[in-house]
Amino acid sequence: MRKLTFAVAVLASLGAAAITAPASAAPGAPMGVTAPDAIEHVQMHRMERRMMHRRMERRMMHRHMERRMMRRHMERRMMRRM
Repeated sequence: MRKLTFAVAVLASLGAAAITAPASAAPGAPMGVTAPDAIEHVQMHRMERRMMHRRMERRMMHRHMERRMMRRHMERRMMRRM
């Protein structure tokens, strides 16, 4: 019963806080945070996209080579044990 009373009190206080918050603020955001209408979408240039793509490919290849080297290393260690 105590938990239920506490939960009702918490929900009532949150409801009162939501009513007193200004309408321009994002829900759940602290005071002074502006609405997302100030965010502007900027399209990526062809060179930017190409650079990002190449970086992604390099990272993927790097991970692939790392895994390959680790696997070979483990296999060689296992062969030495035998």
